[in-house]
Amino acid sequence: MQTDYVQRFMFENLDIRGRLVCLTGAWQRMLDGRGYPEDIVSLLGHTTALNTLLGANQKGAGRVTLQVQGSGPVKLLVADCTAELRIRGMASYEKVDVSQESERSLLGNGRLSVTLEDLKSGQFYQSLVPLEGETLEQIFTHYLSQSEQLPAHLRLFADGGALAGLLLEKLPNADSRDPDGWNRVIHFANALTLDETKDAQPYDLLTKVFPEELMRVFRLYAVEYHCPYDEDKVRDMLRGLGRQEVESILAEQGEVVIRNEMCNHEYRFDAAAVARLFATH
Repeated sequence: MQTDYVQRFMFENLDIRGRLVCLTGAWQRMLDGRGYPEDIVSLLGHTTALNTLLGANQKGAGRVTLQVQGSGPVKLLVADCTAELRIRGMASYEKVDVSQESERSLLGNGRLSVTLEDLKSGQFYQSLVPLEGETLEQIFTHYLSQSEQLPAHLRLFADGGALAGLLLEKLPNADSRDPDGWNRVIHFANALTLDETKDAQPYDLLTKVFPEELMRVFRLYAVEYHCPYDEDKVRDMLRGLGRQEVESILAEQGEVVIRNEMCNHEYRFDAAAVARLFATH
């Protein structure tokens, strides 16, 4: 069974293209040890699903980062994905009972930012838009229609075991190819569920969801969670602060603790570790 993938496809006779993502193991590794409530898992899953769909469209040494910043209990949702489809992400939220809230009330007012970065040159492009819609699916669909300047249809699903997303884009000649084609594929897409997505091979799933359409399916792209534990990088950062600054933190707190929220890693340096850190510097 193929899991953790993005599948690109095209309706041959309709001038409509699509991407399908389904993550199980990679998604579970992102959540491991975080203890997020169910509603937060769903919101971060939707963000990660769209971000992976966007990442699958990048070329070269690119990275796309998607952030939702809100004024409600959910302060931040962030996910990023490289062109090699290495993903990571996190959520920041207030410790309140979020289970009784709608998605929009959880987010409040805020903004959505999408950053496209060239990792070789360091150049980046960022777009910022207000949150418009009652659900993340609606907010993201509105963004896609504005940014891509193409009609888009998005389906997003997530629970603690899997996430899935389906993105359809209507290309300029679609109506001349088939005036009813866009409405027809949306009708079929709306029948998709998370359960059938995570339990099917992508080609089998697409032909089941769109049984009447001639479809070209491209090669499958594997997705992996990538957020390695990198103590050497943290050591270099502490050396950059300087011995005096690090030792003052040690004297005040008894140890130096560096927390990487994005990767859910914690690095601890006691007095002996700090001494070794600067022994040759």
